Amino acid sequence: MTVPNAEQSADFRGPLDVTRAATLVVDAQDTVIGWSPAAERLLAYQPQDIVGRPLATFLSPGPTPSVLPLPFQGNEIRIARHRDGRELIVAIAMCPLPGTGTAARVLVATELQDLRLWESRLALLHGLATQSPLGLAIYDTELRLTWCNAMYEREMGRPFAEFRGLRADQLYFEGKFVTTGHPPTLDEVMHHVLDTGEPFLDLHFQGRPPSDPETDHVWSCAYYRLQDADGHVIGVCEDAFDISDRYKAQQRLALLVEAGRGIGTALDVTVTAEKLTEVAVPEFAETVTVDLARAVLEGEVPTAGGSAAMSLVRVARCPSEEADQETRAGRPGQQPPPPPPVNAVSAVSAVSDSLVEYPAGSPQYRSLSSGGLVLDGTALVVPLRAGNSTLGLVTFMRGTGSATFDSGEVALADELAARTAVSIDNARRFTRERTASLALQRQLLPQHVPEQSAVDLAYRYLPSDDMTGVGGDWFDVIPLSGTRVGLVVGDVVGHGLQAAATMGRLRTTVRAFAQMDLDPVELLSRLDDLVAQSVEEQRGEQGMSDGTYADVTTGATCLYAVYDPVSRRCVMARAGHLPPAVVDPDGRLSFPLLPAGPPLGIGGLPFESLEIELPVGSLLALFTDGLVEARDRDIDHGLEILGQVLSDRNASLEALCDRAVAELLPGGGAADDTALLLVRTRELDSSQVTEWELPAERVAAGRARDLATRQLHHWGLEELSFATELVVSELVTNAVRYAEGPIQVRLIRDRTLLCEVADRGHTSPHLRHSGEEDEGGRGLFIVAQLVQRWGTRYTRSGKTIWTEQALPAM
Repeated sequence: MTVPNAEQSADFRGPLDVTRAATLVVDAQDTVIGWSPAAERLLAYQPQDIVGRPLATFLSPGPTPSVLPLPFQGNEIRIARHRDGRELIVAIAMCPLPGTGTAARVLVATELQDLRLWESRLALLHGLATQSPLGLAIYDTELRLTWCNAMYEREMGRPFAEFRGLRADQLYFEGKFVTTGHPPTLDEVMHHVLDTGEPFLDLHFQGRPPSDPETDHVWSCAYYRLQDADGHVIGVCEDAFDISDRYKAQQRLALLVEAGRGIGTALDVTVTAEKLTEVAVPEFAETVTVDLARAVLEGEVPTAGGSAAMSLVRVARCPSEEADQETRAGRPGQQPPPPPPVNAVSAVSAVSDSLVEYPAGSPQYRSLSSGGLVLDGTALVVPLRAGNSTLGLVTFMRGTGSATFDSGEVALADELAARTAVSIDNARRFTRERTASLALQRQLLPQHVPEQSAVDLAYRYLPSDDMTGVGGDWFDVIPLSGTRVGLVVGDVVGHGLQAAATMGRLRTTVRAFAQMDLDPVELLSRLDDLVAQSVEEQRGEQGMSDGTYADVTTGATCLYAVYDPVSRRCVMARAGHLPPAVVDPDGRLSFPLLPAGPPLGIGGLPFESLEIELPVGSLLALFTDGLVEARDRDIDHGLEILGQVLSDRNASLEALCDRAVAELLPGGGAADDTALLLVRTRELDSSQVTEWELPAERVAAGRARDLATRQLHHWGLEELSFATELVVSELVTNAVRYAEGPIQVRLIRDRTLLCEVADRGHTSPHLRHSGEEDEGGRGLFIVAQLVQRWGTRYTRSGKTIWTEQALPAM
């Protein structure tokens, strides 16, 4: 069966249509000669009761004045009497009865209220057809256009008669759906509606209509099936409303939201620039480049304002040059947008260290010169500004044939550039601060620990503040006289720059005290006094804005140990710090029972030392609590894990450091600053050390010269004999004259030649310049000229004067 089309099936008949209204026929004398069933329903007269009777029986003879005009000329308003006696106001239409050759007429009547209802419906349909802002179209079951309203005509840009009967795929201009969740083409959408009856609502179609071929428009479209009163499918109706402005506003808002999520999430200048290009392509532009002043990349502030002579570096481009080449090869005939005009060198690569040079007159050149935004066709250049400084330029490019940037898009580009500029400036500031922090760290911590005769060593330093790269923990390895070595590890309360600055002061102080050859107890006592004094002085100064003082010195901890490779003895003391771990050559782990002592600056309790013997090859581990303590693990468990790692005697020190960090700080993240120092002890061979004990007699100096000369000859160091004789003679003479015996003389052949003279005295020798007439006082001055270094260290039994001489070149 052929389904009637929409024009045939649509019921646009009015209430005065003869097929539905009350119809009667009268002759020339106004006698009723015909009576329809509809007339019977309207007035309740049976045909046999009314046929042959005059029209005036039930209808007033003349028209009744109407309050409202009738829509069609020739219609009249009359009073009709119902069979039950009540009166009805009816509308009458009269016309001659064709083909009878008589004056007979046909009267068509309906109640006035039905006519008025139809009039309102007719006005509504007329409004939809002529005044609706929605484009309305009706397609038949073959998807051919059968009707449209005036708005649809205006969108098509030509009269309806020129495209009536065309199929949907023939009718529509080039475009595409920008929504998902439905068939991809218009033809498939309409067929789906016809076949299933399922409507599609708010489908967004984008294209350029014939009425405005230069601008992209977006319509919100709805498609639903039409059926007649009997349920037969007669076609598909399309509603289309132009939402271009709303769609663009939504797209801009979505772009800003995406920019807020992506731009500024990393404190890195290049990453921030790359995020901007990723956000803007392809939704906003086809190509985006970001060029920054070289000073910005170095963390510095460019000169105020800006000029065409600024040195800019290309830091981000999307898509890359390689992607552009693939696009050009994959889409013959369709050229990608041209890159911004730059010199030949910097156009080769998407991101390069080369300076970008813009030719005079280019949009970028004009933007740098004026310091403002420049719109040139499909190119939009926006400066990146922070305060009074221009950080760089962002260039948005669209391809040939694309729409130019409208005022709303220009404002959006300006907003994107402003957000990016703020984030880049923050990243620049961070770069500057981090550079300064890393420089501070390099100054505060040992970057290269020289080889030691006493120990082999390895270390790790992991600050918890990844941003600045510095913290409050520290370690140090200090060469001491007599081939001894000082080992230090400490922990300052807090993190970041303030803790690092305090750590630097403490490390410098410890190093200075260690060079004085103070024993561990004396060193920590002096350090504690200094910290307490410093805290009192700083509390008297102006504090923070709330009147408090951020004290990170009080409560600092420290462990100091001195190892002597000659005696294999290690003396250590600690100020509130964790004890070291010791692993003997057989792999047995122990934590020496070293008295804790109070943290630095607390005062009130003395420090105590512990002296232990370390066999050759023993492993000594000094560390801070950040290594072994965590939120989900107590210190005891951490110490157990560390002991298991250190007990591997076959692993190198570097491997043990890596394993300890991996086991105790998985992922490399530390909640607290961490320092780890591993040393493996050595012993000087007996052939490298010789020692004599001499009585405190005048002949002791000559005896010491002879013994030293013979030993130097034995070692093959005859070149040092003259200087060594003078040194030994002067030091032994001073010991005999000013101290008590016995006197110990020791020579050590290591990386240098060490000469030590020990006595029972506690007075310290002083270097002085003697006058021309003085008989003495020149000996120590002569010694100082002959050696590289000299000094004094005190022991419980007295003091030791030591010197160092460089070995002759081999």
